[in-house]
Amino acid sequence: MKTATEKTAPEKATPGKKGADREHRRVRGPVLIGVLGAALVLLALAAAGIGQVNVPPDQVLGSIMHRLGLGIGPRPTAAQGDNALWIVRFPRVALAVLVGAALGASGAVMQGVFGNPLAEPAVIGVSWGAAVGAATVITFGLTLFGNWTIVTAAFVCGLVTTLIVYAMSRAGGRTEVVTLLLTGIAINAVASALLGLLMFAAGNDALRAITTWNLGSLAGANWDAVATVAPLTAAGLAVAFGCARRLDLLALGERTARHLGVDVERLRFTAILVIALLTSSAVAFAGVISFVGLVVPHLIRMAAGPGHRTLIPASALGGAVVLVAADVAARTAIPYQELPLGVLTALFGGPFFFWLLRRARRSSGGWA
Repeated sequence: MKTATEKTAPEKATPGKKGADREHRRVRGPVLIGVLGAALVLLALAAAGIGQVNVPPDQVLGSIMHRLGLGIGPRPTAAQGDNALWIVRFPRVALAVLVGAALGASGAVMQGVFGNPLAEPAVIGVSWGAAVGAATVITFGLTLFGNWTIVTAAFVCGLVTTLIVYAMSRAGGRTEVVTLLLTGIAINAVASALLGLLMFAAGNDALRAITTWNLGSLAGANWDAVATVAPLTAAGLAVAFGCARRLDLLALGERTARHLGVDVERLRFTAILVIALLTSSAVAFAGVISFVGLVVPHLIRMAAGPGHRTLIPASALGGAVVLVAADVAARTAIPYQELPLGVLTALFGGPFFFWLLRRARRSSGGWA
């Protein structure tokens, strides 16, 4: 029989119970993906209508229906409304969706393959390495592969950078946090110096283009850019999702993953190629946009857990939502002017990164 003290004493929560409570609060993967998909569609329709020529969402949808030959809904009543949508707005929103999805998914894959929550293409220098390749093509006017020249150069430089980061951050079979961050700092410094030299050697037009790359922008979006980025992003997302189950097993440890039949080195090499492909396709037409690949996967992981079969597609959708919203803010915050998109994402992503560093240090008890 319990005493009065025993009846009134508060029950202490155990670590297992806390973990169960967290699992109970997590959102189911299909629900989260569905919500993000619906939010992306609604946000894209709204974003396409916002600007100097405002077009209501129902007229945006009506314009799409008429272009598809369905003849449903009202067409834009504003002067040049259709032209504003199809020549400027729709390609810009589509490119924002593709670039955001590429950055979000590449961040999720990079954190999974490195086994490190601080990994992100721009933070550890991969985006800047890809930007050097793109800037080299712009400066010297190279056209070896036609419209694919910039993407190819960005891919090669991004791949080399990723391999360097991977090789230098590995020690004793694991990825070290300090080495990863220091490698990123070194690569960013070298890339910034190379970009400075290229800007010094570039003409006026090339100089403006490289400056746009440094700051990040979707101002140059057009249907040709969308047609180039779309297949690369689709291929990268498909391969990344195909690696989801093996990335889950890799999270249990290399030895455990090998016992469960995972070819760890092949998985790592495939993931590195995917990261380089997604990052280069984003950088080639949008420039360096930081912190999307860091912030979005963390928010998804907090909401739905670490399973990559949910994390990768949800990070892609979340990245698209974030970048479409950020682009709307960048082009409407100041009338008749446009803020650099990369500056805007860094402005909000930087404080989140500081919080993440402190959180990682507290949970690991130091940086060893």
